[in-house]
Amino acid sequence: MTTAAPKRRPLGSYIQLPPIREVHPPAWFDRYPRRLTTAAIVLGLMLISAVLRSRQLSGQLWFDEAGAVGIASHTLGQLPGVVRHNGGAPLYYALLHIWIQVFGASERATHALTLLCALLTIPAACWAGWSLSGRRAGIFAAILFAFGAYVTRYAQETAPYALLALLALLTLPAFVHAFVYRRRRYLWLFTIGLALMLYTQGSAGFFAFGALAAFGVVYRLAEDRRGLLRDAAIGFGAAFILFVPWLPATIYEISHATAPWHYAPLLGADVPSDLMGGERVNATLLVAVLVGVVPLLTAARRRTPEAITVWVLIALPISALVLARIASLATVTWVSRYFGPMAVALLLLGAVGAARARVVGVVAIVVCVGFLFNPGSYTPTFKSDMRDLAGELAPKLHPGDLVVAGQPEQTPLAWYYLPGGLAFANTLGPVSDPTYMNWSDAQARLQKANPATTLGPLVASLKPGQQLLFVRPLTEGVSNWKQPWTKLVRRRAAQWGQILTKDVANGTLKPVAWAPHNYRSACCVANSATLYEKAS
Repeated sequence: MTTAAPKRRPLGSYIQLPPIREVHPPAWFDRYPRRLTTAAIVLGLMLISAVLRSRQLSGQLWFDEAGAVGIASHTLGQLPGVVRHNGGAPLYYALLHIWIQVFGASERATHALTLLCALLTIPAACWAGWSLSGRRAGIFAAILFAFGAYVTRYAQETAPYALLALLALLTLPAFVHAFVYRRRRYLWLFTIGLALMLYTQGSAGFFAFGALAAFGVVYRLAEDRRGLLRDAAIGFGAAFILFVPWLPATIYEISHATAPWHYAPLLGADVPSDLMGGERVNATLLVAVLVGVVPLLTAARRRTPEAITVWVLIALPISALVLARIASLATVTWVSRYFGPMAVALLLLGAVGAARARVVGVVAIVVCVGFLFNPGSYTPTFKSDMRDLAGELAPKLHPGDLVVAGQPEQTPLAWYYLPGGLAFANTLGPVSDPTYMNWSDAQARLQKANPATTLGPLVASLKPGQQLLFVRPLTEGVSNWKQPWTKLVRRRAAQWGQILTKDVANGTLKPVAWAPHNYRSACCVANSATLYEKAS
């Protein structure tokens, strides 16, 4: 006689949490309409966030930002071809192009576009949290996005990351509404949102994979599986069809990519910390989430929409990060700034869990705000010294002088800050369009660019009296110069400097100026520059 195997009990059946005290707002607060008070809270959070996130609005650019401005300086018709060689996707650059036409291309103006995207994440987060798990979750989500480290870090950077996070805040809740709560009217929002994310940053493909994995969780727990499959085919299929025009460019970028700042620790432990603002924030939100979601693990509730929503918010970022980690073994994918959509999912999970955790959740949100209130602790204040360098040397330069960047990707940065009318080159050779960096097979091209045969014709092309400005990266930051590309850049810059020193010794060139005289250490890339005059 065989004995039937005992039924597996849900995890929540084994965990009994003690009663947790509820927290209620003051009585006077409840006398006002809920929409009015919520709108007032969101507006107040946006004002506070605007103050915290605008301290470096006029701060100097680094080369990625200058490249973005350079790309956006082209016509809308030229953008796809330029973006294809620079890497990325065209939507942000098209928006930046229009923005520049109206507000100009200064640091403050270009940073203002991303600041606007960052501020709009606050009402978007409130809608997302409220629509998924009630008003308290909406307010908690708005608070987390008002102070969140990821959004704050990129709120003052001329880059697509804040826009990508904003789009994810619309797309992810639409996924839950469409596939978990079966509100089909949100299917179009998910489709368009996912397509726009893919047109904003190629790393949105990880989000798409995570959404597919999360759909697998929903499908397993669903009753109407046939209808669910039909809607998934429509939602994901339509998004893919909308993205097809850019798919060949994406394949080209992946197959010709160069990994300039590729750093992937064995277990990737840096990414959650970078996304959330540190281990303290991670641990605090984790406690609130565990307290809030454990009651959903009981047999009676594990198939409810609330429980499935939590599993979606867990499965999506984990699946996306696992794929990114595997892909990083072959190409540059493990970079924390690419993972804004995963930060969105984790912060929404934190808000939903904290809202269900009662007083524990309230305390967790307050503690997180305390950890995140000082953005200077995780936001760089000085990204490059090119503006300082240009301020000293620009008055000495004349139209027709040659600017040589020892680090090729800094050519757009030199173009941005130096006066017009100059010729440009880098260690790859002459540059016909210095407004952007052509990353296609850049490492192979730099490997083949012999310093002597590349620099010699450039010096020979100068007439007596013309000048050559050599901008050399300061490479003492060891951790930034270990990858194949950066090691090669460091070696080529040193070789070019040595050749120029020989040209000075033989009387071909003479040094006339150098900068900067007052060096401020930069978080990302710093430079020194020497101005030479052609003597003979």
